[in-house]
Amino acid sequence: MAQSITAAPIKVETSRKIIHVDMDAFYASIEERENPAYKTQPLVIAHDPRQTGGRGVVTTANYVARQYGVHSAMPAAKALELCPKAVFKTPNFPLYREVSAQIHDIFHEYTDKIEPIAFDEAYLDVTENKVNMHSAVELAHRLQREIWHKTHLTCSTGISYNKFIAKLASDYRKPAGVTIVLPQDAEPFLWREPIEKFRGVGKKTVPKMHDLGIQNGYDLYQRTEMDLIQHFGKLGYILYRRVRGSDDRPVEYLRERKSIGKERTFGPFLQTQTEVNSHLKQIAGLVAESMQSHQRHGKTLVLKLRYGDFVTITKRQTFSEFLPNDAETFDQYAEEIFDEVVDDHFDSGIRLLGITLTGLAPLAFENITLPLYPDARD
Repeated sequence: MAQSITAAPIKVETSRKIIHVDMDAFYASIEERENPAYKTQPLVIAHDPRQTGGRGVVTTANYVARQYGVHSAMPAAKALELCPKAVFKTPNFPLYREVSAQIHDIFHEYTDKIEPIAFDEAYLDVTENKVNMHSAVELAHRLQREIWHKTHLTCSTGISYNKFIAKLASDYRKPAGVTIVLPQDAEPFLWREPIEKFRGVGKKTVPKMHDLGIQNGYDLYQRTEMDLIQHFGKLGYILYRRVRGSDDRPVEYLRERKSIGKERTFGPFLQTQTEVNSHLKQIAGLVAESMQSHQRHGKTLVLKLRYGDFVTITKRQTFSEFLPNDAETFDQYAEEIFDEVVDDHFDSGIRLLGITLTGLAPLAFENITLPLYPDARD
């Protein structure tokens, strides 16, 4: 499709120097460091499906296991099917968190403009930095060397003038790669990328893209802005700009989340306690994942419910200690609060349920006393 002329040109800010640091197979690499025998074995970080009745999801896998097609978010049972000789290792999140904090201390030697994404990745704005290095590439190499020297772990870095391209670049030459994308190289670089690599294009969107003949960035670039908006709404508006190298989002190093939560609206309304408990369990799982992703934990759990007649109830429970980021824990307290506040309006059904954690702090801030439950997992 021919490209149309837009009324206003796309603004591309190119003055920043941003590095996306992505640790290589982070959890698996830590386990290999602790037990070098794993380096030659297909290692899967997940609960062993032979001991869980087939339940569980792969957190990550080392590069040996990846050669068999094993990847993160895959059902553990599928990983075992692909690689029957795989070694399954239960995740050790306290150790991973400790190493992550050590790596972030290294980041702070170079800049305080750091936006953590997860334990194993972060954006760094090094436009101005503590070591007065003009070359972001040289700084990235120095970061890699120091991380290796202090942790014996490798990372890959992507360097560019915005976050979107820097993240794509960090995945370009894994493991232990350094990729820089200069402003003049941005469009050719983006044109070569498969459409699946563009942030926001998920499993449900990919088939629709392919149906429209959009296989890569170049195909995306040929579509008009209005065409993309008509097919993909707000995502289309964003992708039209991203494929032209535009992304003005700052590295949000001063952002402090005050709460993390998830809620769902139901139609038809929930009518039974069993339905409510089932959906609270699902929402609790989503909240636990989000808390872990943002490296936060909280002391206050908030339950929100809205009846079919639009009466809304919000009830919170505050604890003296940080709650473990455990879906079962969140679900238990949410169900207890629900049982406490539910009333006659339940007859009209429930149109919305939500669970939110507040009183947040970084995961580095630990409780001194023992966990709430002896068998609770981080």
